[in-house]
Amino acid sequence: MSIVRGALRNWSILAALTLFVLASFAYSDASRGDEFATASRMGRGVNILGYDGIWEGGIDAPFRLGHLDMIKRAGFSHVRINLFGFKFMDAADRLRDDYLQRLDLVVFSVISAGLIPVIDEHDTDTCQIHLDVCSRKLAAFWQQVAARYAGQFPSLVFELLNEPGGNMTIAQWNKLLRGVLAIVRAGNPDRTVIVAALNTPDAPIGELDLPDDDRRIIVTFHYYEPFQFTHQGAPWSDKLKALPPRAWGSEADKAKVTEYFDRVQQWSAQQRRPIYLGEFGVYEAAPQDSRLRWLSFVARTAESHSWPWAYWQFDHDFALFDTQRQRWHADMLRALIPAR
Repeated sequence: MSIVRGALRNWSILAALTLFVLASFAYSDASRGDEFATASRMGRGVNILGYDGIWEGGIDAPFRLGHLDMIKRAGFSHVRINLFGFKFMDAADRLRDDYLQRLDLVVFSVISAGLIPVIDEHDTDTCQIHLDVCSRKLAAFWQQVAARYAGQFPSLVFELLNEPGGNMTIAQWNKLLRGVLAIVRAGNPDRTVIVAALNTPDAPIGELDLPDDDRRIIVTFHYYEPFQFTHQGAPWSDKLKALPPRAWGSEADKAKVTEYFDRVQQWSAQQRRPIYLGEFGVYEAAPQDSRLRWLSFVARTAESHSWPWAYWQFDHDFALFDTQRQRWHADMLRALIPAR
């Protein structure tokens, strides 16, 4: 056992003993209030740990659990924890014990920092391409994780799957989400669950088939429009990398955001389902003044509808935090959370 791995295991045991009472009773009203109240408590958030080596035992792991206190002090209320659980499964789709123990430590640490944890199963690449593999592994993931946290931590929120879509049709997604939701509900009848609209530019929320009698559901979508602006210069695509600089901030630009969000809000009001803007962001190659205008306008527009939101992401690309200098990108933070 490596030193890092051993330390994580030891800390996991200590966290379980010392933070159990705190974690069990933090936000203890979450299971009793309606989901609009839960959404309100979530407020402003940030995506974390999607590509961090903490899950592998600490190699290439710039995120520190101490950053959670900084996130809280900066004015955030929740974190969306991006999990690629499939790669930590054995041939029988059992999650590795060390992975689950690290997840325990992260959840305990988030709650002890006064933040709401959202567990997001983020295996988009598999689920958008290989539906049969996704269906089996997603069910196995939630069978294990939902059972592990059943009856514990009322503030913990489950997000069933990040960005369903690709080769997955809406009919297939509706069937899959119903099955996975039933798995979660077996041991977590009062747990807040987040369900995503199909990940297309128009986010067809109205096509979701949700159980009428399950009101502990928050519906999420992601927003990166116009894509040629938010992803200009992104090095993982030759087409995006070659895009010329593009500005944003005209009245016509703002009107498109407003119209889109108004349409989602109309559905929310009609269906009495709260909305969560689970991701939005602009890649760092965009002109900085336009980037800040976009971030501020999208965040304020979401807040005008009382939606919780989570910026993509804390570190790596689209970074809100400079892990080399251990400080926030102050202008971006102010755009997202104006000075109080």
